[in-house]
Amino acid sequence: MAPRGDRRRSRGRPVRRAPSARRGPDGRPEHPMTSPDSSLAPARTAAGPAGAFPDLREPGRIPTVPAVLAGIRTAALLLALGCLAGTLWEGLADRRIALAFGGLVAVGELSRRTGAEVREDAPLAAAAGLAYALLGADGGAATHDGAFQVVTVVCAASLLGSVSHIADGRRPTLDRLARRALTVGFAAVCFQPLYSRGVLKHWSGPAYALLLIALLVLTALCDAVLAAAQARSRTGWPFGPLLRDELRGLLGIGSAVCATGAVMALAVAVVGLWALPVFCLPLLLTQLALRRYAAVRATYRQTIASLARATEIAGYTPAGHARRVAVLSQAVGRDLGLSGAELTVLEYAALMHDIGQLSLVDPVPAGATAVLPPAEQRRIALLGGAVVRQTGVAGAVAVVVERQADPYREQPLAARIVRVVNAYEEKARDSGPGGPLTALEELRLATAGDYAPEVVESLARVLSRDCLTLRAAG
Repeated sequence: MAPRGDRRRSRGRPVRRAPSARRGPDGRPEHPMTSPDSSLAPARTAAGPAGAFPDLREPGRIPTVPAVLAGIRTAALLLALGCLAGTLWEGLADRRIALAFGGLVAVGELSRRTGAEVREDAPLAAAAGLAYALLGADGGAATHDGAFQVVTVVCAASLLGSVSHIADGRRPTLDRLARRALTVGFAAVCFQPLYSRGVLKHWSGPAYALLLIALLVLTALCDAVLAAAQARSRTGWPFGPLLRDELRGLLGIGSAVCATGAVMALAVAVVGLWALPVFCLPLLLTQLALRRYAAVRATYRQTIASLARATEIAGYTPAGHARRVAVLSQAVGRDLGLSGAELTVLEYAALMHDIGQLSLVDPVPAGATAVLPPAEQRRIALLGGAVVRQTGVAGAVAVVVERQADPYREQPLAARIVRVVNAYEEKARDSGPGGPLTALEELRLATAGDYAPEVVESLARVLSRDCLTLRAAG
C-alpha cells in the first residue's frame, strides 16, 4: 500500500502510472535501449518514452543543433542562384566547353555508387567539376567561361545527374551537392579571375602546374572541413576525429580526384576537349576497383556478423545482444575520438565479444558475463580470442576480445569500451524500465576498480545526446 501522505496528495488528481514494460521472448521486461527493434533514440526529458530514459545531459551543455548543416545548404543555394543570375546577365560563353564538362559531371553523378559508405561516391563528377574550375585554355586558346558560368554549369549538371537519387529520398545527396557547389565555387573564384585578368600569363610549365596543385590542395582542405562539419551537424560526433578521418580520406580517393582534375585541366589546355575521355578512364577504373573492394569488405563484415550470431542461435546470449553492444560501442568510440580504422576493429570485437561462451559446457544464465567472477570472465575472454584467431579475423580484433576482462588500466581503449558497454547492456536489460539509470549508477560506482571512468562518462554522454539515433539491432 502507498503511504497515507501519498494517498492524500493524490486524492482528486489522476495518478500517473508507469506503463507496463514489454516483455521479450525470455519473459524479461524490455526497454527501448535493449529492444531488438528499437531505434535506440534517447528521450529528451526524464519523462520520455515509457519513462525509460532519464535526462542525463550535463548542466550548461549546448545540444547539437543542425544549424551548421542548414547554413552550408543555404550558402550553397545562394551561391548557385547568384552565379546563375551572373551567367544570365553576362551570357553563356564557350558553349561547347560548357556542354562537354557539364555532360561529364552529369555522367559522373549518374554512375554514382549508391549505398556505399565511402567519402566520395561520384569521383568522376568531382574531378570534372574541379577541372572545369581550373580550366584556362582549350587547345592553346584562352577560355572566357568565368567563375559564374563554371559554378552554374557544375551545379546544373550535378542536379540533373542526381534527380534519380533525390527522387529515391536520399537526403545526403543534397548535402553532397551543396559541398560540391561550395568547393567548385572556391576553386573557380581563386583561379578564374586571376586567369581572366592576365595575371597568370607569365606562369608556364612547372610553375603553372604547381599553381594548379596548390589550388587543388586548398580546395580539398575546404571540402574536408565542410564534410566534417556536415557530419558533425548530422550525428553530433566530435568535430576533431571527423575532420581527421576526412583528411585521411584525401590520401585515398581524394588524391585520385584531385590529380585527375589537374591532369584534365592541363590536358584540355594543350590538346583540347578530346583529352577528357582519355584522362577519365583511369578514374573510372579506380572507381570500379573501389566498388569491388567495398563488396569484399561488406562480405567480410557479414561473415563476422554471422559468426557473432552463433551465440544467439545456440541460446548462449539473448537475441540482438551482440549487435546492440556493437552499435553502442561505436557511438562511444566516436565520442572518445577513435579513427575510422579503430572504429572498425571496435565494431568487429564488440560483435564477437561473447563468442568464447561457445566453449562452455554449461551456458551462463542469459549470457550475463558481467556478474561472473573475474577469473571466469578472463577464461571466457581468452577462449573467445582463440576462436577469433582461428576464424582468420584480424589479430587486432582478437586482442580486444581476449583482453576485455583484464583490469581496465591494462586494457587498450577498445577493450575498455567493449567491457563497459557489455556490462551496461546486461544490467539495463535485466532492470526493467528504469534500467538505463540504474545501470549507469552501478557502472559509476564500480569505476574505482572494474570500469574505466572516462568510458563510463562517455557512455552517459552518448545516451543523453538528443541527436543520437542508433540503428536497430538484431
